[in-house]
Amino acid sequence: MTRMNYECGFIEVLNIPWEKIQAHSLSEVVTGQKPRLATQFRACWTKEALHVRFECEDDHVVATMERRDDPLYLEDVVEVFIDTVGTGSVYYEFEVSPRNVVFDALIHNDLVGDKEVDVSWDALGFHTEVWLREDGWRIYDLRFPFADLGQPTPNPGAEWGWNLYRIDDDVEGQRHYAAWSPTGEVNFHIPQRFGTLTFVKG
Repeated sequence: MTRMNYECGFIEVLNIPWEKIQAHSLSEVVTGQKPRLATQFRACWTKEALHVRFECEDDHVVATMERRDDPLYLEDVVEVFIDTVGTGSVYYEFEVSPRNVVFDALIHNDLVGDKEVDVSWDALGFHTEVWLREDGWRIYDLRFPFADLGQPTPNPGAEWGWNLYRIDDDVEGQRHYAAWSPTGEVNFHIPQRFGTLTFVKG
């Protein structure tokens, strides 16, 4: 299967013109088909950080957790996995709930089914905002400083592994899973199915 690629454009201005950045959609994580609710994302980078915006159609919210690194993945959440090296064996996991509670961890994955999740690791500059748009869609803005990822500002053409996800509970308690690069099963920790994040100038 062809590896998906996202070309992430460089932005010089302080106020990101999100409306000018093309939106891409998440798909149902197993089948790759259209999910129950639409989820779009946009991304760009500045000299200091990678920026990602999720735009989520939402008709029911499940979000009770309040503390950093609570198991947010048991409720509604958006997630970004970032592999700066590209091997899939070590990567970062970031999650944000509708209440703007965050989860961040360093993952060690043996690529055959076992993983170690280090929640003691914190991205100190990781910044998030969550709000409802006038049309009822929930917006998540995420900022990932390169310094937190142990990286200098990327050069144009640099490539990282990454994937983006959403978990959403409906009113009947059924869970729905979406991904930018579908994994083929209800499991986000399949680095072999990560796509490529390419940093481009402009």
